[in-house]
Amino acid sequence: MKVGIIALIVVFQPEIRKFLLMVGSTNIGGKRNLFKNFKFLKNDDQTSTDVDAIINACNKMGATNTGALIVIERNNNLDFLTDTGDEMNILVSQPIIESIFFKNSPLHDGAIIIDKNIVKATRVILPVNNEKNIPERFGLRHRAAIGITEKTDALALCVSEETGQISYIKNGEFEMFKNTDELREKIKQDLG
Repeated sequence: MKVGIIALIVVFQPEIRKFLLMVGSTNIGGKRNLFKNFKFLKNDDQTSTDVDAIINACNKMGATNTGALIVIERNNNLDFLTDTGDEMNILVSQPIIESIFFKNSPLHDGAIIIDKNIVKATRVILPVNNEKNIPERFGLRHRAAIGITEKTDALALCVSEETGQISYIKNGEFEMFKNTDELREKIKQDLG
């Protein structure tokens, strides 16, 4: 019996970790409550994320080879990560995102977390995935995006500093897209 329990813990370790992260990141007594994390119980009057502004900013940063890592919160609360960076409360817009990731900006290192249509935090340090083999052309920014999307249900957008290419990561996997219009529709559907 004891060996069976240990075997179950070993086999289901990633799922247990994801569940504990979700439970641990939910602030039951604070401004958020447990039921807010369940999508079917959410109100429809909440401001939706301005996907167009995010994609346009990524396109412009890609054209100038400006690296960026944008994490979009979905059901899992990412407040446990905001402590690693600078808490903000800024409405999402294309100029704001571009100015955060501008190469000489003090906020450009790390990731930003967007919740609904608000930049919740900048300079956030994300958990990095070292286990998955990804091509060498992808760097630490992409590993961090894989790490956070594996551990939570968040979405991540990376703009490569070397190539200017935009990558979309969901559930720890790269999502393929033909053009930015298709990417825009995928993100809107995933945020649905």
